[in-house]
Amino acid sequence: MANVPDKLTKPYDPAQTEGRIYKEWEDGNHFAPQGKGESFTIIMPPPNANGDLHAGHALFITLEDIMTRYARMQGKRALWVPGADHAGFETQIVYEKKLEKEGRSRFKMSREELYQEILAFTLENKTNMEAQVRRLGASCDWSREKFTLDPEVVAEVGRTFKKMFDDDLIYRGERIVNWCSKHGTSLSDVETEFVEQVDPLYYLQYGPFVIATTRPETKFGDKYVVTHPDDERYANYTHGQQLELEWINGPITATVIKDDVIDMNFGTGVMTITPWHDATDFEIAKRHNLSKEQIIDEHGKLLPVAGDLAGLKIKEARAKIMEKLQAKGLIVKVEDKYNHAVKTCYKCGTAIEPQIRDQWFVKMKPLADQAVKAVNDCQIKFIPDNQRKIFLYWMENTIDWNISRQIVWGIPIPAKICDACRSGMPDLENKITTCPSCSGPMRTDTDTFDTWFSSGQWPQLVLGYPDHADFKTFYPTSVMETGHDLIFKWVPRMVIFGLYLTGQVPFHTVYLHGLVNDAKGQKMSKSKGNVVSPEELINEFGTDALRMALVVGNTPGTDLALARDKVKAYKHFANKLWNVARFIITELEQNKDWVKTDLTEIDHLLLKQFEAVIKEVTGDLEHYRFHLAAEKLYHYIWHELADVLIEESKIILKTDAANSRRQLLFKILDGSLRTLHPFMPFITEEVWSLLTPHHSNHQLLIITPWPLSSNL
Repeated sequence: MANVPDKLTKPYDPAQTEGRIYKEWEDGNHFAPQGKGESFTIIMPPPNANGDLHAGHALFITLEDIMTRYARMQGKRALWVPGADHAGFETQIVYEKKLEKEGRSRFKMSREELYQEILAFTLENKTNMEAQVRRLGASCDWSREKFTLDPEVVAEVGRTFKKMFDDDLIYRGERIVNWCSKHGTSLSDVETEFVEQVDPLYYLQYGPFVIATTRPETKFGDKYVVTHPDDERYANYTHGQQLELEWINGPITATVIKDDVIDMNFGTGVMTITPWHDATDFEIAKRHNLSKEQIIDEHGKLLPVAGDLAGLKIKEARAKIMEKLQAKGLIVKVEDKYNHAVKTCYKCGTAIEPQIRDQWFVKMKPLADQAVKAVNDCQIKFIPDNQRKIFLYWMENTIDWNISRQIVWGIPIPAKICDACRSGMPDLENKITTCPSCSGPMRTDTDTFDTWFSSGQWPQLVLGYPDHADFKTFYPTSVMETGHDLIFKWVPRMVIFGLYLTGQVPFHTVYLHGLVNDAKGQKMSKSKGNVVSPEELINEFGTDALRMALVVGNTPGTDLALARDKVKAYKHFANKLWNVARFIITELEQNKDWVKTDLTEIDHLLLKQFEAVIKEVTGDLEHYRFHLAAEKLYHYIWHELADVLIEESKIILKTDAANSRRQLLFKILDGSLRTLHPFMPFITEEVWSLLTPHHSNHQLLIITPWPLSSNL
């Protein structure tokens, strides 16, 4: 084809284009912030370095790249900092599954051996994950990349721990915690999930009272029976009164306790308590200074208090306990189908077995109060706005945060512990040997930090808080873009740490996207076999097509159904853009006189209509309506430019108005490439390279100004 660049004579091939273009961007240092304009900063939510990226990662990378490329083209000093998360508990679980497949167990490995194996596994996955981030077109500044186990990150996390301890915001105490018996560690509340479950509800005779329970295995140590002070049914029983009664393994002495927490309208209005294994019971025992006895160990087995049932797993023991109660005539009735919510480990689904343990806790209320004030003062904007209420609910109803994890993989808690007086204190330099309280020996804490303790400080850590120039230049950041499921996990922790450490919010806007589901709207899972891999979709359709499929129709905060056909449709759109470019560039090459031509009245009107589209798209981007901006560009390029203007131009280009029309087509292609670039960066950069001979400035599209009326 005469006067057509060789590339345009062939179909567009993403596989032959994308890697080359990305290398050109990266080698040219175009991802680093440039100029002296207003800064625009995004901190990448660090993907877990324990496996391949999934569709949710592809979505957030696409959205954040759109924001960054748009800001860069506006002339802002755009900085997008990439990172990777060691992901503590989650990564250790992934590795334990790997060990199981190999016929090995972490319980037969030393701590150091397990740590080193997980480290090698994580670093290998980190390299693979970073390559996948690049394939998605992420224009993040790799020279500033951070890993949550980088030495400077670990050191700063330790300093925060000590500062909070010194400020009386962290303490070590004996409290009830969520315990996963499968993985042998405590979990914070946000690492647990409630699932609906149907179990028998047993009504048992406890002396003169009838109590109801779904967990008879915890009842061996029940020696307190609690009623509401105003319950007339039990007015004859006084607080502190003792009763002799027959129980599971023989006679016991029970004590009556009166407490306002009891719901008189639920069941019989009376309950026994097991303070070691229930948070409500623990608080009752603490209020009344009652004793606490452990019934179930950390592995989910009954302790000697259970008599001949000691050593049994609780599920095995349940039937035997009921046999004992039946023989004693202590079963009043059984409801076979009782629906209730059971708290489980969010990773393995094991029912949480609350345990009293000495752990490190963060006092959340004073920190949460600051976060609430900042949001109420409109220092942070939420998109969509309904997420603001969810944030405030969690901050206004917060409880002290358990930051200790009994796992190997993670950032070690830099502290020493005295077993004699059960106290603990930070020891960043590992010099403390004697307890200042009781003069007893101090041992090194073997626990690790909850991963949210380090990732909660992420905006400060990646920018080099407190002294690095990046922190002084780019903090607070502009936007935190993340999944809506992290509104009560990660986002609040970043806000409280930002305010506590710097006195400023860590970001001004929180943009929350939804989950990416399969084509039928079902959550993707390996067990269902419906996982859609970004890598596979890119290999088949190209990155640009996947990015458009993830954005168009995807309103903030709502879940997205990702169908292969939708990605395929945007592959067709890429081909359409390529064909449009072939037609226009061919015309521009065949006649160079169009450059000096004024537009006809009709072409001037058509240009104004295109400028109106750009103005709308710009407004949508300014207000984070990416789904609308992408869709408007798609419809204009396909249905106006390709279907109408190109077809009309085939006739007009044979008339005296040909050069005006060539001028118009050049301006519209130029503006279309620039506005579409944040969404489809690869094909637009490739077409731009073929259009640049007709520009006075031959710079790459990634650093070309955003189109305005003045530069079209």
